[in-house]
Amino acid sequence: MACDFSVAADHARFGQAGPIHGSAPDGGSTDFLHLFVGYAKAAESLVLCEPWSAHAALRLGLVNEIVAVHRTAEGRFIPNPYAVTDRYLDESGRIVLGEWKTGAALDAAKAQAAACTIDLSPLDAAVDRLVTRLLHTFPDCTRKTLESLRKKKLEHWYANSETNRSWLALNMNTEAAAGFPAFHYGARNEREIDFVRLRQLYAEGAPFDARLVREVLPASARAGAAKV
Repeated sequence: MACDFSVAADHARFGQAGPIHGSAPDGGSTDFLHLFVGYAKAAESLVLCEPWSAHAALRLGLVNEIVAVHRTAEGRFIPNPYAVTDRYLDESGRIVLGEWKTGAALDAAKAQAAACTIDLSPLDAAVDRLVTRLLHTFPDCTRKTLESLRKKKLEHWYANSETNRSWLALNMNTEAAAGFPAFHYGARNEREIDFVRLRQLYAEGAPFDARLVREVLPASARAGAAKV
């Protein structure tokens, strides 16, 4: 979001890790994301931390262009197998373009992706095309245009940067002390704390101390966290 133009390979994933791992995406995403995708989608991404596919990011206006990088054994480039790219709406009229595949479709996508190689040359070519288009503009006029456009983002940044910095420092002594060790030391599929138990402890008035952290950490993370 700090970029004026963004080009991505279509196997890229865009998302947040804040409230699920003990932080808040301040200093950028909370300031700017709604300017790209609207308030509702921004809140969904920032709070739920569910990643968007590159195709969803393009549909939502987060990036300028995406390019396929999965190359088949025959040399043909195909869209990211893990994302829905062959239809815009489902049978209920819900937008599904760019959504992640599930169930049998996901199993088929894994097999299709495994048979491909990742070739980033189309991404290089797309960047070259964009740079060439920028080459054919007046430099000072382009700079002034972008500086004026950036003011919308900067006004949010200047309004929030000091309080964001202070909050992040304080958070390292509370919820981050549980979320970070869970992610760092937890097993592959066990990198989040027990959120239900955390809220129960909050309701009981438990202090946020080492004992609370141990209780909400996944079992696989407790030994590693204890060494810190």
